[in-house]
Parts: sequence; C-alpha cells; structure tokens
Amino acid sequence: MLDTKSTSSKIRNTVIHIIVILLGLACLLPLINIVAISFSGSAAVTANRVGLLPVDFTTSAYRRIVEDSQFWRSFAISVVRVAVTLILNLVLVVPMSYVMTRSKREFGARNIYMNLLIFAMLFNGGMIPTYIVIKELHLLNTIWALILPGAVPIFSVILLMNFFNGVPKALEEAAIVDGANQFQVLIRIMVPCAKPSIATISLFSIVGSWNDFFSGLIYMQKVKDYPIMTYIQSLSIDLQELVNNASSSSALENVAELSNKNLNAAKIVVAVIPLLIIYPFLQRYLISGIVMGSVKG
Repeated sequence: MLDTKSTSSKIRNTVIHIIVILLGLACLLPLINIVAISFSGSAAVTANRVGLLPVDFTTSAYRRIVEDSQFWRSFAISVVRVAVTLILNLVLVVPMSYVMTRSKREFGARNIYMNLLIFAMLFNGGMIPTYIVIKELHLLNTIWALILPGAVPIFSVILLMNFFNGVPKALEEAAIVDGANQFQVLIRIMVPCAKPSIATISLFSIVGSWNDFFSGLIYMQKVKDYPIMTYIQSLSIDLQELVNNASSSSALENVAELSNKNLNAAKIVVAVIPLLIIYPFLQRYLISGIVMGSVKG
C-alpha cells in the first residue's frame, strides 16, 4: 500500500513538473524570439525567417533608440517617477496599514475608513473626472500628475494590513511595556517583521510605475515630458523621411536594415531590462509576502 502511494505521488509530481516546465517554456520562448527579432535584419524579419537566433545580425534598431536624446530624457523621467512613487507609497501605506489594524477601541473610525478603502478599490471616478482634478490642481505637464493619482494603492494597504494582523500581539505588548510608543512599535517591531510584504508592495509599485504609459499620454502634452513607456509607445519611424535626410551611404544602409518589427522588438527588450535587474533582488520575498499578507483578515 505504501509503495502504491509512493509511486502515485511520484507520478503526480512528475506530471506537475512537466506541466510547469512547459508553461515556463511557453512564456520564455516568445521572449527569446523577440530578442532575436530585435537583432535581426529587416529582410529576415519581414520574411518570418527568425526563430530563436538572430538572422543577419544588426543593431540598427537599438542604435536608433539609444542615440535619441529624448530616449534618455524619458528614461530619466521614469527613473525619478519610480523612485518618488515608491518612497511616497511606503511613507503613506505603511503607517496607514498599521493604524487600520488597531481595534475599534483604539481607533473609533476604523470601520468607516475601511469601508471607504474597499469602496474606492472597487469603484473609481473614471478617467475624465481624474483628468479634471489633475487639471484644476495645475498638475498637467508635471511629474506629480504621474505620481499622485497612485500615491495610496489600496490593494497594498490591505495586503500589509493582513500581514500586520498576523504579527503576534505579544511583541507589541512587550514593546509597550518597555516604554515604546505606537510610532516606535511600528518602526522597530512591525516594519522589520513585515519585510516580505513591504518588498512585495515595493515590487508592485516599481513595476506598475515603470510599465504605465497611459498616464503620460493623458497628462503630458509635450513629448519631452513623456516617461519612457509613453515615449516608446508613441515612437514611430518614418523611413521615407530618413531616406530623404540620409547624407551618406552608411546612413542609407542603416535605414535599409531597419524595419518596424525590429524597432518594436527592441522597444520590448529595452523596456524589460530595468525590471529584469530589479526583480531578482525582490522575488525571494514575493511569494511569502503575498501568502502571509492574505491569510488573515
């Protein structure tokens, strides 16, 4: 009987591993193909001859993007946006989550605020009312228009609330007995214990801010103010204009090598690189942060 259970368990685990590997390959192979397309010649790309390796290797698409001064300006805008958004999210979310875990005796309006949070998470004013608010606050064409609308991500508040609820009350009570106030309890007890959840909401903040391009289209009226994703989305190449402006045979060769598919693939690769750099430092906290922050309510 034990051997039968052991064998069936091994078969089940093997099937699960095979399924996970296939799903992983299904996600990975298209990315490899995109990288190969970004480094391939336009003729090979147009003829759909590119698989997992580049054909007629060229870096024309990357040169077109990297040599553009606006690219670097937009890149810098996105870096500042991500950094300020992350700091603002943590400064607002962490104290708010801690306060919302207090009992009704300690914080009488807790239920009112909780209902407001849930309502705001499920329903929002929509794009037009949000735009009007940003306009009336004179935030159009400023980086604050990209930051303030997402200053308090409610999902992150709820995730961190649930994690704080899971911290043993004995730790808090011991700190209070030793003379610590609520702020010291938060900074010295709760925050160190909540590192996995804080890392998780930090990752959500970074990825969300970096990948958001729609806000730039709405709130920025000049290309020079676009964040990187908005700039990449709006970037277009007029090949005929490049041909007319080309002053040398090498320039004409670069134009001939470049195609929209190459450029679009290069956009995707460039956009993913910063996230690939950051993700390994935070991914070890991701699963534990989500699981621990969703067990208790």
